[in-house]
Amino acid sequence: MKLSTKGRYAVTAMLDLAINADESRRVTLADISELQGISLSYLEQLFAHLRRAKLVQGTRGPGGGYRLGRDAGTISVAEILTAVDEKVDMTGCEGNATCNNGNPCLTHELWNTLSRDIYTFLDGITLGDLVERRHEAPASADEDSQIAWTNASHSRNPATV
Repeated sequence: MKLSTKGRYAVTAMLDLAINADESRRVTLADISELQGISLSYLEQLFAHLRRAKLVQGTRGPGGGYRLGRDAGTISVAEILTAVDEKVDMTGCEGNATCNNGNPCLTHELWNTLSRDIYTFLDGITLGDLVERRHEAPASADEDSQIAWTNASHSRNPATV
């Protein structure tokens, strides 16, 4: 299974919020864009989905930005992926049991079971777990460039959401 850019970026942005936002500090999309190398317009599209799913809360105006809609320990990776319309479907049949001229393909149940297992696995991992794991495991040299943003001071500029 290969997770699309949409899913990877949504989880990355949500993890940034889990690490850096709190009741008194919001994270702007511009900051996430700059630190994560994700297009601002793409983040705006993702955050529209995340807002509708109530996974984030936005505040407009000076000092505005985003924070998580609820505690990081209650937001699963699967929930984030679902919010941005990311499918965990290994069947190649788009979940349709009649994928072979009206009949299930020979391996449909195998791939369908795998899809359910992957979803269950991702549903068991929360943003809180990812934050905790980040602090427990030392990063290898290859990972340093990927996760250096967690050590950044995140000087947040007032911006509109």
